[in-house]
Amino acid sequence: MSRVVVDVMPKPEILDPQGKAITGSLARLGFDGLSVRQGKRFEIEVDGAITDERLAQIHEAAEKLLANTVIEAFAVRVEED
Repeated sequence: MSRVVVDVMPKPEILDPQGKAITGSLARLGFDGLSVRQGKRFEIEVDGAITDERLAQIHEAAEKLLANTVIEAFAVRVEED
């Protein structure tokens, strides 16, 4: 079985309150010089070979369901074992 990963992140111009809170907490714990943006990761198990058509389907699914494309950007990639 193959795995495709969809990473979803807020677009750079969109505020990220969760990432900002994490960044502040890290600084309070002594982890200076770090800046965090929080996103989502979806792992999709694919039966059979990963073809261009299958990747196009996953891209469409990410665009329609997994990401809010108004405020989020996403990337689809095949994860090697």
